[in-house]
Amino acid sequence: MFRKTGAFLCTTLLASLAPPAAAADGYPERPVRLVVPFAPGGGTDINARILAEPLGRALGQTVVVDNRPGAASIIGTEIVTKASPDGYTLLINAISLTINTAVYRKLPFDTRRDFSPISLVSDQPNILVAHPQLGAKTFREFVALAHSQPGKFTYGIPGPGTGVHLASELLLMKVKVEMISVPYKGTGPALTALLGKEISVYLSTFASALPHVKAGRLLGYAVTTAKRAGPLPDVPTVAESGVPDYEYATWYGLLAPAGTPRPIVDKLNTATVAALNSPELRRIFVAQGLNARPTTVVQFTKYIDSEIKKWSAVVRAANIPMR
Repeated sequence: MFRKTGAFLCTTLLASLAPPAAAADGYPERPVRLVVPFAPGGGTDINARILAEPLGRALGQTVVVDNRPGAASIIGTEIVTKASPDGYTLLINAISLTINTAVYRKLPFDTRRDFSPISLVSDQPNILVAHPQLGAKTFREFVALAHSQPGKFTYGIPGPGTGVHLASELLLMKVKVEMISVPYKGTGPALTALLGKEISVYLSTFASALPHVKAGRLLGYAVTTAKRAGPLPDVPTVAESGVPDYEYATWYGLLAPAGTPRPIVDKLNTATVAALNSPELRRIFVAQGLNARPTTVVQFTKYIDSEIKKWSAVVRAANIPMR
């Protein structure tokens, strides 16, 4: 009797260990939901929509983009942490994922604990843009104009405490300009406000602002990376415009809820890397001012940790109050 019971327990234990591998073998068997914690039109949304089709082809299933904006990406991000860790709900988030950890005293999730990183997706410069009727044609002219009328001009942010917010504050500190911040639910709404002359300038993700700059609806003052951006070679860098020690880039990454079986995470990583390495996707990224950044799971995990440490140090150095 004891032997039979022991054998049954052994069989039960082995069966309980089997589902993750079995689930990975058949995964995915239905469409995959890709949550974007920002409004449509922003850089994260653009990355999601570019990636969805080739990722879906690599997985053999449709990848459905689901925008859930609000609270500086916290609402959509929390949704994913509460989803079943089965690979059918994923998150594509931006640098804000690590910046929020540095800015907020209390979040409804722990960035290091509650996610299974899959891969970096891309990075891109940001670009400071303004309405053509603002009265300044270049970044230097704008700084001079803002100095002459302190407190008059406004800048948009895609929510308080976001990467764009910290990067904008850092830039204003370096040029010693006082401006008023105006929060929006994402880059898309902020650019709409800028086009309507509701705000003076916006430090936009490059892909989002590019069509407006090319069409002449917005002026590109400067890009935030060390080198100029290929699609807009005539727009100087912030460093070339008189702030030599300033540099900032926005990155995007793909994650699953913590507890997702490692075989599924590995399968997602393989599919993501294959999609990001495809010539078709890379051509689209380059046209949007994006750089594909495929990584291993371990590399992306370490990168997240390094970004949390970096932005925590910036918040302390700039005396930015935690929320």
